[in-house]
This record gives sequence, C-alpha cells and structure tokens, in this order.
Amino acid sequence: MKRIASFSSMVVPFMALGYIIVACVIIAININQLPSVILLIWKSAFGLEAGFGAILGQAIMWGVKRGVYSNEAAQGTGPHASSAAAVSHPVKQGLVQAFSVYIDTLFVCSATGFMLLITGLYNVQGVDGAALYTGIAGVAAGPGYVQTAMESMMPGFGNYFVAIALFFFAFTTIIAYYYIAETNIAFINRKIHRPWLTFLLKLCLMASTVYGTVRTADLAWGLGDIGVGLMAWLNIIAIVLLHKKAFASLKDYEIQNAQGLDPQFDPIRLGIKNADYWLDGRKDEDGVQPEQVSSLERKQPAAKLNS
Repeated sequence: MKRIASFSSMVVPFMALGYIIVACVIIAININQLPSVILLIWKSAFGLEAGFGAILGQAIMWGVKRGVYSNEAAQGTGPHASSAAAVSHPVKQGLVQAFSVYIDTLFVCSATGFMLLITGLYNVQGVDGAALYTGIAGVAAGPGYVQTAMESMMPGFGNYFVAIALFFFAFTTIIAYYYIAETNIAFINRKIHRPWLTFLLKLCLMASTVYGTVRTADLAWGLGDIGVGLMAWLNIIAIVLLHKKAFASLKDYEIQNAQGLDPQFDPIRLGIKNADYWLDGRKDEDGVQPEQVSSLERKQPAAKLNS
C-alpha cells in the first residue's frame, strides 16, 4: 500500500492541479461570459430555463450518481486507503477524507462544468432523447466534451492533455480498487484461507478492464452504478451501527485538541472494543497491554459513548 500511496501522491495531485489550472485559464480567457454562465446554472438548477424544467429530476439523479463517483462519499471505499495512514488519532484522517470531498467535487468537477458551459461545447437531451441543445454535434457525452472544449481554446494541447490526465486518473483508480479488493480478500482469508481467491481477483480485474475498453460507456456506467449503489447501501447500514463510536471519537479528539495536545486515540478509554490495530500499536510503541488502561485515561476526561 505504501508503494501505491507513494505513486498516487506524486501523480494525482500533479494532474489534478494541472487540470484545475488549465480550466481556470480557459475560464479567465472567457471571463466576460462568466456572469451568463452562472445565471444559466441558477436557472437550470431551479427549472427556470425554458425547456430544461422537464429534465430537472433527471439532472439531479445524474448529478448524484456522478458525484458519488467523484468523491466516494458514503460509498465505503475511502476507509481502505485511510486505514493505511499513520496517524495518532483516527479523526485526523477522517477530517482529511472529509476535505477530499471538496477537492474532488467542488474544484475538479466544478472546473469541468464551468469550462464546458463557457465554451458552449456540450449537448443536452430531454427525457425522450430529443435534443434540447446541441453545441457539439456527433460527440458522445463524456471525455469528448472536455477534449473538444480544451482543444478549441488551446489547439494542439487540449486533446493530449485530457488523454494523459484521464490515463493517470484511470490507472491510479484501478490500482486503488485492486488494493481495496485484495484487502477484503485478506480479511476473508483469515478464517477460510483460500489463496486462489487473490489469483481469481487478478483475472477478474484484468478481464473487466479489457471488457470495459471494448464495450460502450453506457454499459460500463450502468454496471458501475449498480455496484456503487450496493456498496453504498451496505456502507450506510454500517455507518448507522457505528455512529456512536464515531461521535465519541470525534468528541475525544476535540477535547484533546482544545487542551493543546496532540490527540492520541485510546479505544479502551472510550469503551470501543475490537480496535486491534490501535491496541497492537500501543503495545508495540508504549509497552501498554490491551487489557490495561493507559495513563492517558487518568490524565484526560473521556468522551463516553452514551454522552
């Protein structure tokens, strides 16, 4: 995981920052159109734009589905990568993950939206498939819009930049999802021990990657929507079951932070059971046995689960 994190930490921020900068340059070149674009967004959001009111529900549904893809909120995939972070308190990493939602959706996705609207290179279809607006005929919805928009403003650069950015974003995504799946298999193998499951996972991943490149984007998105929906429902159930522990951890973090301390997580003091990672870490680093109550409990007030 450290190698994956090291590679992704070099590639993803660089490409994301470069993408945002290029989008901002395009917006700056067409800054005189920005007020009309904001007005269009406002009217469309509330169904005030002529002809767009009928597709308001469809637009919201589409936005929610793609928004979940962009930031993985409530999807349940973030904890796998977050759990590999070396922090003294889980809330620290939780706050970082919460901030990543704004980076993904507010910055990157908004940059794409403004860039397309300013250049006018996009298409809008009604529920019945009829064209409501055609700004770029013959191009399917997807990366083609972004490539055309960038190429129109930066000839000879836009197409290649988007293609390279998509390659790295997709490549790091595949690596991350493989790590998530392999971690889940490792958890399953703790009891049933089926080594061939990892090999089967590799075959399935390679097969699905190849299959996705030769089939239509609609099929890939459809299968992805089903998978993400199933994961989200399961994860939301887990969130509901664990919400007391999460709020207790947050309160504990806030108490320690308010005291000017570097927050340290003590699951025993909070009454959280089966936190093996944190117990083992304390034992290795501080010589504290899992059944003992740490000295931190005697020095700081506890955030009880029932408070």
